[in-house]
Amino acid sequence: MANGNFPNLVMTRTPLRISFAGGGTDLPEFYKAEKGAVLSTAIDKYVYVTVKRHGALHNEAYRLNYAETEHTNSLDGIKNEIARECLRLVPVETPLYISTVGDVPASSGLGSSSSFAVGLLNALHALRGEDVSPAQLLDEAANVEIDMLSHPIGKQDQAAAAYGGFNCFRFDTDGTVQLEPHSPLQMNFANLFDHLQMFWTGISRNSATVLEEQKKNTHDHMDLLRRMCGQAERLNNQVRNNLDIGNFGRALDQGWQLKRSLSSTITTDTIDAWYQDALDAGAIGGKICGAGGGGFLLFVTPLDRHESVRQALSDLKELSPKYEPRGSLRLLVN
Repeated sequence: MANGNFPNLVMTRTPLRISFAGGGTDLPEFYKAEKGAVLSTAIDKYVYVTVKRHGALHNEAYRLNYAETEHTNSLDGIKNEIARECLRLVPVETPLYISTVGDVPASSGLGSSSSFAVGLLNALHALRGEDVSPAQLLDEAANVEIDMLSHPIGKQDQAAAAYGGFNCFRFDTDGTVQLEPHSPLQMNFANLFDHLQMFWTGISRNSATVLEEQKKNTHDHMDLLRRMCGQAERLNNQVRNNLDIGNFGRALDQGWQLKRSLSSTITTDTIDAWYQDALDAGAIGGKICGAGGGGFLLFVTPLDRHESVRQALSDLKELSPKYEPRGSLRLLVN
């Protein structure tokens, strides 16, 4: 190990997530007035982050490699704002190299920005020789994105990335996050995931644009958001007791119809057409993942109708998600 007992190289793997119900009630504008709830699962698609202590022969203090490449000697000179503020919150001796790559495109509605924040914070703590809990990773990532950067987002993405698994997250009025985890012993995760179909729309969208309007409209949509929160709790009860795939799919459709009323940017005519094509082909119900406006379409589909839906959406690429029980994980500490 370099620098005494501290690692020289750390790699983390942090899961993405699917949110089934309650999205929007994790925004501070809602949960500070009333408690929010989101039902979500981590999936086997990931964001990988590598942090390495740079050799003395390199001239720059920071080198970053993601969709862009950055070289700078100043923390304030880092353009990637999440990386910059994570480094400000958890400082590490320079020179430093940071790289990241994901299994899906950025801005896909699966929480990749928060997964990057959680994974980078996990790596920085490891480089400092520190253990860190999921609760701390959640709090620090939310601090970076919401408090330090003023992103118009909630806390569900950081929670799913930090904890992994299938959970009902509840957001208290004081900002604390409670989780009710579900284990494979409670329900047949494999059966649920076998019925899920996801399709990439090819549309990358800036979630901040969608969520900024939703944030501004929160006061006018409190009743709608209460219904979405209640739906998350009802779906959670189904998961806890006896999950019925048909009811689950219909609940997703009901939630999608509610969500599309929150903002004019959540859906488009093209997305609506794809959604209807899938229903006509046999899907029970579904939704757009994440804030909306693009990203992935998610459907609950009977097994004997999968091929029909696949053919109806043949212009779109399909992704087959599986359950991921673990949150952000240190793959390599050397």
